[in-house]
Amino acid sequence: MKSYFISGTDTEVGKTFVTAGIALALKKMGINVGVMKPFAAGSPQKNGYKSYDVQLLAKASQVIEPEELLNPYFFPIPVSPFTASKNLGIKVDVKIVMNSFKQLSSLHDVLLVEGIGGIMTPIHENYFVIDLIKNMNLETIIVTSSRIGTINHTIMTNEMCQRYRIKIRGLIINNLESNGYPTQELKRDLEELTQKPVIGSIPFIKDFNLEKCSQIISNEIDLHSLFKE
Repeated sequence: MKSYFISGTDTEVGKTFVTAGIALALKKMGINVGVMKPFAAGSPQKNGYKSYDVQLLAKASQVIEPEELLNPYFFPIPVSPFTASKNLGIKVDVKIVMNSFKQLSSLHDVLLVEGIGGIMTPIHENYFVIDLIKNMNLETIIVTSSRIGTINHTIMTNEMCQRYRIKIRGLIINNLESNGYPTQELKRDLEELTQKPVIGSIPFIKDFNLEKCSQIISNEIDLHSLFKE
């Protein structure tokens, strides 16, 4: 079966919600799915996992691996790994991330790796999220939003993936706002401008619900064809 790197056109486009929804849908299909978020940032939670995103991914996939394996680096400020290393004096070692990735890949039939920010979010001065995708040798699924400006962000993301020769399996439109682009028009335009398929669209959900998101993804996306070899 196939594993994917779930990328975003920007920060706050709902990568975690989409990744968690896919993970739960696969779990319900009886697939041994694992999750990984190499880098997470934000205010630490008081209970459970430090990162809410990692906790949601672990809940969706029902994995039992330790937090430090699922999330090698957590930064208690909402910044890129590069900025965190500067501001907090933390050394970010990509080898640690890759070792975790290899361990998790050996434990699961499918591994969903969620990025941080967009694909050009810096990890080191000359090493970005897109370099990590390349090193992991994964295809990517791009999560985009319905907000004004998303066409620009999606085209640039697509162009960078082409430059790095990273295969995009498809785009998922996450309707974060009820007053964004009309979905059918956005799907039409993105497919024409990027020459990549929109494999699904998540409707606007006022209050996120993992079960509901998972069911929508099951209905919207052909998961069997997406994850078979």
